[in-house]
Amino acid sequence: MRLNKFILSIAVASLISPVVVAQSSVSELQRKFATILSTVKKDSIATSTASTAHTTSSTTTTPTDRIADSDITSLADSTFLSELRIRQMVENPPAVVDTMIVIKPISKMAFLPAVYSGYHYFGEFNPFEREYGDNAAMRWVEEADAQGRNEAMMQQRFMVNHPDMVHYNLAMLPEAPKQYMAEVNPKNHTIEVKEIKVDTPGQLSYDIKKRHWLRTFNSSLHFSQAYISPNWYQGGNNNLNMLVNLNYNVKLNQVYHPNLLFETTFQYKLGLNNAPEDSLRNYSISEDLLQINTTFGYKAAKNWYYSVTAQFKTQIFNSYTANTTNLKSAFMSPAEFSAGVGMTYNHVNKKKTFNFDASIAPLSYNMKICIREDDELAHSSYSIDADKYYTMKYGSSAECKMVWKMTSNIQLTSRLYLFTDYGYFQGDWENTLAMNINSYLSTQIYAHLRYDSTTPRTDNPSWHKLQVKEILSFGVTYKFSSI
Repeated sequence: MRLNKFILSIAVASLISPVVVAQSSVSELQRKFATILSTVKKDSIATSTASTAHTTSSTTTTPTDRIADSDITSLADSTFLSELRIRQMVENPPAVVDTMIVIKPISKMAFLPAVYSGYHYFGEFNPFEREYGDNAAMRWVEEADAQGRNEAMMQQRFMVNHPDMVHYNLAMLPEAPKQYMAEVNPKNHTIEVKEIKVDTPGQLSYDIKKRHWLRTFNSSLHFSQAYISPNWYQGGNNNLNMLVNLNYNVKLNQVYHPNLLFETTFQYKLGLNNAPEDSLRNYSISEDLLQINTTFGYKAAKNWYYSVTAQFKTQIFNSYTANTTNLKSAFMSPAEFSAGVGMTYNHVNKKKTFNFDASIAPLSYNMKICIREDDELAHSSYSIDADKYYTMKYGSSAECKMVWKMTSNIQLTSRLYLFTDYGYFQGDWENTLAMNINSYLSTQIYAHLRYDSTTPRTDNPSWHKLQVKEILSFGVTYKFSSI
């Protein structure tokens, strides 16, 4: 009977195994069941016969020592129950319960360089979506599929967040690596690994040119308007202002020229406003400035350069005093040219959001020009003799420029210029705060402080040598950049 129980336990263990259930058909299980059952029957009968014969020969035969019919019936019943239990286990195998935590090895993707192969859309992430079905036999396939999908998502997320660390492109490799795909055949329970044929165009021809010059262009057209009805209780005048701003910047790419510094900026500003108090004109010019700044330097230390700086500025249109034909300013009247030799300090942060330049020129040259005759435009207003068209001064100058991109849509630009011949002092401090609403709409605050030691006094005693201009405007903008 012990042999019977041993054989039965082996039969039950083999029949209820999830691997056998998953990989064997019902007919195969029935065949195994019939074989094991016949073996159990033969062994049971042989064991019972041997046991009976041994008992009969070794002891005195008594009614109590013989095998009763009831014992034979009990043995038959127990055999039948074992057969029934095995049959139930074969026809209705118990549900497989996971009781093991499997730690999967780290994917080889973590040890290989990132290679860009394309962008894939994985759909919306749903943390409550089931990754595995109810079929325990296919669990290992579903786990492999989920692992591959998660690795692809992780790799793509890495490439999007760190594009500077992706040095290879699948389409540009000399020989495209082989790709494989696993196909599951549910009929014969096999997995076939097949190679995917990738159509490669061969050797790609691409021409990557070095960009030695970095160009940036900004333009804006801003308006400010006020309407006051004739019966407004406080009175006042209607007002309409327009401000045009054009800025073009060219800079030498220091990636290819680390020992050189060269930057040139062309800027033009035109401000117009209606002039209801001027009986001769419908508008007046509030600002007209054409300015060119340039800096050239050769590296001396880490952030220091031996440099030459130059600046030229004038205006284009004529400007008149209200209700008269007296000319206040015109093209090249006045005009100013400055140049200096010294040192320049340049600093750019790692994020490229803050750029600061400071130039000190102990030896500087300044020239003021007025090409109009003195009877048209008083030369003395620009410290120029009446019989001359220009004046020259030698001294020292300093210039500081800062561009700070505070956020993605707010930028502060500041420029401070100082010049002195140790008897005359001039300073200009310009600040522009640009706030972009979107790609085409923006608002801007512009403030310009100017100090000139030769400025004559005005009727207002509060203002003498310090001059201030402030403009708040809103309008459209257009930009393009080569970087």
